[in-house]
Amino acid sequence: MALPVNSLDSAVQSLEDLEIELLLTAIARYFGYDFRSYAKASLRRRILCVVQEQGVETISGLQEKLLHYPDLLRSFISTLSVHVTSLFRDPEFYISLREKVVPMLRTYPFVRVWVAGCATGEEVYSLAILLHEAGLDDRVRIYATDISDDLLERAKLGAFPLARMKLYTQNYHRASGKRDFSSYYRVRGDSVYMDDALKKSLVFSQHNLAADAAFNEFQLVFCRNVMIYFDQELRQRVHRLFYDSLSNFGVICLGLRESIRFTSVENHFEALDDVQKIYRRTR
Repeated sequence: MALPVNSLDSAVQSLEDLEIELLLTAIARYFGYDFRSYAKASLRRRILCVVQEQGVETISGLQEKLLHYPDLLRSFISTLSVHVTSLFRDPEFYISLREKVVPMLRTYPFVRVWVAGCATGEEVYSLAILLHEAGLDDRVRIYATDISDDLLERAKLGAFPLARMKLYTQNYHRASGKRDFSSYYRVRGDSVYMDDALKKSLVFSQHNLAADAAFNEFQLVFCRNVMIYFDQELRQRVHRLFYDSLSNFGVICLGLRESIRFTSVENHFEALDDVQKIYRRTR
């Protein structure tokens, strides 16, 4: 007797859940990239997208292909990584950053910044521009990290679609930008390339928030709209990692849908701007 449609759908999903679990375990054990603590619904959508792109019939087929053809891994990691971003995204956040954080950064002889989960680099260059306009670019180092080597290469290049520059220019001016935004890039074909002067303070490096440890002490940490894709256990781990990475009175900036509240380090921070999710370590 045939299974009811609902039961059949449930069986297919259960099989896919098992295949996803086996795929992620294989990737973690064989290649060292651990996505097992990422939010399951988002992960499923991304994996099924790769299944379709690679022309295989099942997630198990994708696993076999990745294990036997590791050159495909870079594009797979890039697809699973979070890279929805834009230059001066959430302009009100950057206004708050200028007003409430930059004056604090000026008190340091040298400033180290960590942009974790930098994706294709829009946030990195937004921050570089802001710190340049604050007169801090000669004593700041921005460490931009991501799990994906492909995304890091794109971020390091600093190239963005020309078609998006109208929106990015609007964002910049809404974020209280000080100059003609076009002075920060040059146009080449259908792309724009950020000014090389902005890149002098940037260091790009691979870092896996799910597995790697703290690697420096920072006065400012950016991790915006990344942890919404993590499960609760991984979010707790990453909050502790950022706490361990911040100097006393260092500042962490989260995404608008994220918060320091209800984490194990909540009592070690105070809100500089609870709306824009900017917090300062107090102890």
